[in-house]
Amino acid sequence: MRIREARAEELPLLQEIERAAGRCFREVGMAAIADDEPLSVEELRPFLDAGPALVAVDGADRPVGYLIAERIDGALHVEQVSVHPAYARRGIGRDLLEHLAALAAAEGLPALTLTTFAEVPWNAPYYARCGFRPVPPDALGPGLREVRAREAAHGLDRWPRLVMRRDL
Repeated sequence: MRIREARAEELPLLQEIERAAGRCFREVGMAAIADDEPLSVEELRPFLDAGPALVAVDGADRPVGYLIAERIDGALHVEQVSVHPAYARRGIGRDLLEHLAALAAAEGLPALTLTTFAEVPWNAPYYARCGFRPVPPDALGPGLREVRAREAAHGLDRWPRLVMRRDL
């Protein structure tokens, strides 16, 4: 898979990818997550401007996975990474994370961070295999504390969550 910057006209496709990828949460008793709407096109658009907003594309240059990130507390924070289930288990998510790690290193940033569900197999355990480690709540910077507060307000804390970091 080739990875490139996302384009504005692809934002509705990114929403479709996230909806499709989210359906698997139903299998682990998290229907509310499966039914949660992705970020709107208007909410996604600033990621194109500030970057990085990456897509993994198939042979026809159509996105099959994406990753959006922002700079928080001196690191690149993964806001969302999703791969369409038809393309799952091919290393696309890992490739997107590795591409992001290279971008962060090129910027001189020391780490990647993300928040995730602690007990969902394709969340925290997967990210641990990708080199991320849990960050204790008392070690969070102000930006990550704000991210966690927004998540809690959105109802995500109904299931155990954690912040993870991958030093570069």
